[in-house]
Amino acid sequence: MNYNWNWSIFFDQSPEGTGTYADMLLSGLYWTIVTALCAWVIAFFLGSLIGVLRTLPNKTANAIGTTYVEIFRNVPLLVQMFLWYFVLPEVLPKSLGDSIKQMPDAPFYTAVVCLGFFTASRVAEQVRAGIQALPRGQRMAGTAMGFTTGQTYRYVLLPNAYRIILPPLTSEFLNNLKNTSVALTIGLLELTGRARSMQEFSFQVFEAFTAATILYVAINLVVVVCAGLLERAVAIPGQR
Repeated sequence: MNYNWNWSIFFDQSPEGTGTYADMLLSGLYWTIVTALCAWVIAFFLGSLIGVLRTLPNKTANAIGTTYVEIFRNVPLLVQMFLWYFVLPEVLPKSLGDSIKQMPDAPFYTAVVCLGFFTASRVAEQVRAGIQALPRGQRMAGTAMGFTTGQTYRYVLLPNAYRIILPPLTSEFLNNLKNTSVALTIGLLELTGRARSMQEFSFQVFEAFTAATILYVAINLVVVVCAGLLERAVAIPGQR
């Protein structure tokens, strides 16, 4: 293969006229991080709610939680992304649908909502597993102290469950971070989208995607290190 390597391409002016190719990739990294963080806020709180519903002694709550998880976990993320971006505005009332389609940064908001709802189904399963892994005596202790069901979850069950599931939650956050790449299919110029644009403009495919890979690895390592520090900080004394 006759390929002309050119690692100095990152310092060349990009055709967009807003900086170099390196600036283009860093802009993509910025949108990747912002999208992942915003989606994670939705995923964490919604997933925690769904996970709690799946552990309540109430069949209706269990059915709602199970239905949500099975729908969002079993439909491919790419299909969900297309449904949110292309289909939802068409099935809503025309005025509302037109407003969504004309909204500035529509791909960003769509990606955040889609990733948030998708990841929430996975977080819900982690929360459910964490709560069910706790000894039954903890729930009974909350009841004995006069706590309501909500107070028992808030002050007893969830704080301990989150400590147990912190490692798998870290994995889910990393998956969420990497899943932002799917948003390039609806026009969000995150890191993968920017690397693809660089490759199309410069024809330096290996340099573009090597740089994107290094940036993904770097940000993931930062997340892993921070999660490890947090895990040690909140660990129950005597269990580590």
